[in-house]
Amino acid sequence: MKPGQKVKKAESLNEIQIQKENFDKKQEGKIVWMYFRQYRYTALMFLIYIGIFAFVFSLYNLETEAVLYAAGLCIIVTSVVLFLHIFFYKRKHKQRLEILKNIQIPGQTLPAADTLAEADYQEMVRELEYICAGNMTQWQRERQESLDYYTTWVHQIKTPISVMRMTLQSEDTDEHRELLSQLFRIEQYVEMVLSYLRLGSETSDFVIQEYKLDDIIREAIHKYASIFVRKRIRLSYEPPECTVLTDEKWLLFMIEQILSNAVKYTKEEGTVTITVTPELVLKIADTGIGIASEDIPRIFEKGFTGYNGRADKKSTGLGLYLCHMAAEKLCHEISAESEAGKGTVFSINLKREELEVFS
Repeated sequence: MKPGQKVKKAESLNEIQIQKENFDKKQEGKIVWMYFRQYRYTALMFLIYIGIFAFVFSLYNLETEAVLYAAGLCIIVTSVVLFLHIFFYKRKHKQRLEILKNIQIPGQTLPAADTLAEADYQEMVRELEYICAGNMTQWQRERQESLDYYTTWVHQIKTPISVMRMTLQSEDTDEHRELLSQLFRIEQYVEMVLSYLRLGSETSDFVIQEYKLDDIIREAIHKYASIFVRKRIRLSYEPPECTVLTDEKWLLFMIEQILSNAVKYTKEEGTVTITVTPELVLKIADTGIGIASEDIPRIFEKGFTGYNGRADKKSTGLGLYLCHMAAEKLCHEISAESEAGKGTVFSINLKREELEVFS
């Protein structure tokens, strides 16, 4: 590192330290202000009592020195008590903030209640925690039952789909090819249901390890090969010689969803290009109808279909949303660039940070 870089880094660290100190001072001032705000009526009564004593002392013509001496002692004692009370007030506030940081950990001990009202509130919190835990357990059980049901349903419906596929493949006609195409879409939607439930589940079936990227891409291409042929779409693909740290099944799911959109919105005799950059960014480009510029920021939102989806009237708005969810769980980054009428490029950044191990 150059000396100039070290100086800049030190200056930035000093700025961060100064900002942190200023923030801490603001927080301290805010706590003290909240303290006096909370006990403002007590302070008001104290001032009223001082006024009453001063008025009574003036009626009896007491010596000013004696009155001032007593007042000075009261002020000293009050200051000490006030300082200690603010100190414990701030410490208790910090204890509550620590509990708030780990609020999801059950069974945490709350600070001892100083007032009856605080004890009542703590009892309410414990009761709410008990109710929330019961609701969470019931929700997890119902969700698992729903997942089990749909998993069974998906596996069961695959049997009649396979029978229909075999029946349609027995005779090569235009009608059968069209029916096979529609049957393929049914299979996609069935798999999407299961993927949607699995991604939304707190438990996952991710298996993170090194995989050959070429094997995953080839599997996705093989799945859509018949559609490429039927629509006479040209595929440009150069096999990469690299491995990626990912989950094979979910990365395959993401590539399949992007390819599905590519072949769906690319006209006949168009082109789909798959490339991998040296920085391990997988790019899938097509020469389809593209995406409207105002729709690009929202294409990964749940249920958003955009102009093209509304025109097609068959888009669910779930495919890219699930891709985004899977990418987040795998710590990959997915993005899109497009120009209406010229095509779209989806990018999946598969680069991982190198970890340094210090002995």
